[in-house]
Amino acid sequence: MKTISIIFISLFSIAVIYLFSLSIKSHSGHAPGLVNDKLSRCPDTHNCINSEYIDHADHYIPPIKYSTNNQPGLLVLEKLHDLIVQMGGTIEDQDKNYIAATFTSLIFRFVDDLEVRIDEEKNLIHLRSASRVGRRDMGVNKKRVELIKAIYNKQQ
Repeated sequence: MKTISIIFISLFSIAVIYLFSLSIKSHSGHAPGLVNDKLSRCPDTHNCINSEYIDHADHYIPPIKYSTNNQPGLLVLEKLHDLIVQMGGTIEDQDKNYIAATFTSLIFRFVDDLEVRIDEEKNLIHLRSASRVGRRDMGVNKKRVELIKAIYNKQQ
């Protein structure tokens, strides 16, 4: 019984050390940014969601449609900026049609990137949310994007 306890404690310790090392790794790097004026595609891992590429079904989520009645792209971006900050995000970069932000998890302090791109021609808000490390995220990035969409649409 003592041997089993030692093995269990050892495995648990290794898992915690591994998670902390991934957390440290997630603090380096940055959002991929725009590629040819679009958000970057998701990698073939299960920790990324993106509204830009409908052909990438495993990662696709529909973009937000917005009305131009009183909302030019710049005003839409300002609202999204405020919403991201209210949700606990940190704005890392912003220009006239793009926001890059980070979200940090509570326990292990993993960093996720959130990117927003305004498509003023089609009146769409594209979102990309991805973990910087690992292969899975327990649906955190999808939930984050769905929450942003729900709050944004409710405010309209």
